[in-house]
Amino acid sequence: MTAKPYAAIAGVGHYAPEKVLTNADLEKMVETSDEWIRTRTGIRERRIAAPDETTSAMGLAAARMALANAGLAPENVEAIYVATCTPDMIFPSTACLIQAALGAKRAYGFDLSSACAGFLMALDAASASIEAGRIRNALVIGTEKLSAVTDWTSRNTCVLFGDGAGAAVLKASDRPGIRSSLLGVDGNQADFLSIPAGGCKQPASAETVQNHLHTIHMAGRETFKIAVNTMLVAAQEAIARAGLTVADVDLMVPHQANMRIVEAVAKRLGEGVMDKVFLNLDRYGNTSAASIPLALSEAFAAGKIKSGDKILMVAFGGGLSWGGSVVEWL
Repeated sequence: MTAKPYAAIAGVGHYAPEKVLTNADLEKMVETSDEWIRTRTGIRERRIAAPDETTSAMGLAAARMALANAGLAPENVEAIYVATCTPDMIFPSTACLIQAALGAKRAYGFDLSSACAGFLMALDAASASIEAGRIRNALVIGTEKLSAVTDWTSRNTCVLFGDGAGAAVLKASDRPGIRSSLLGVDGNQADFLSIPAGGCKQPASAETVQNHLHTIHMAGRETFKIAVNTMLVAAQEAIARAGLTVADVDLMVPHQANMRIVEAVAKRLGEGVMDKVFLNLDRYGNTSAASIPLALSEAFAAGKIKSGDKILMVAFGGGLSWGGSVVEWL
């Protein structure tokens, strides 16, 4: 009888647009200041995609880097899971567009919409298919063009978000790679973080555009409190399900939304945890589903990840949705 395969990350990649939007730039756009933004979020700058630079184009760039890193040719890719809440269009899916551009003729694919927790949701789905023996590899992408759904007249939200993409290649392995996964949602709190219009409930109209209903709306204080508590529980449960302790974690890659959220979660996890946290939110801001894979790829490129390391990833976002996962690097 053939042993059940495990799923493991075999390669990572990322992409960020060239244009940098600094806090100083935002001071000229809305009533805010560099000090106000930095002290409340930790963000100094963010990347903004060009007008013709799409979510699929950024995801494609990250995917190509991840495939090269994993030594996997596009024609051998079996599945493409794309986490995004800013697809190029409602349909066809962003995964279909990336599949065609890659030349991944054997791959099936689909989009998964779960905001900032999207990448961990997609990672879990892809690893489950590999562990079930249905596929041998998968390309998991988080890619967002949040600048397209940001209200640039709202100082409470426009300072937070940026564009970018990250990707990971999963392969079947004889050793555990994805050690655990903990996922959750609470639709009762859906109004705390949403884009109200654009779906069938409020189709596009002159009124919805005039009222900025196609942009991100957020109840900041409420979301902050729930984010800290939920990410803490998700992290603790993911570590426990992996059969580990907090001390066993070598690197923590959290969703890069707000420095104060990250610091609060790390402090509650235990002494010294903050020293293990990889951060790039100061340079990218909140890139939603792209946040964790972009940070994971940068951490790998910076030499902060080695074989055998146990990596904790944890996220929280619109839905409300959240996830935690522990990965052992092969």
